[in-house]
Amino acid sequence: MAAYNIFFRESVEKDFNVRPKKDTRRILRRIQALTEDPRPSDCEKLTGHDRYRIRQDRYRIVYFIQDEALTIWVVTIGHRKDVYR
Repeated sequence: MAAYNIFFRESVEKDFNVRPKKDTRRILRRIQALTEDPRPSDCEKLTGHDRYRIRQDRYRIVYFIQDEALTIWVVTIGHRKDVYR
């Protein structure tokens, strides 16, 4: 299977800037793993949206997949209360 490319919305940069560097590295490794398996067994499809959510420690990573273009767009990264506002 071909690897997916990862893209980030501009607002995600702000999400990274407020996180400790240690947490940011873990989040980025988790996102990088999506290039080989964009729908890991622990991902959840969000109800009413074409988006998925995965967890990394206490953070939630929300993204959507474009299978035809082999791309993944990371929409937001935050705590549970931040992501679902």
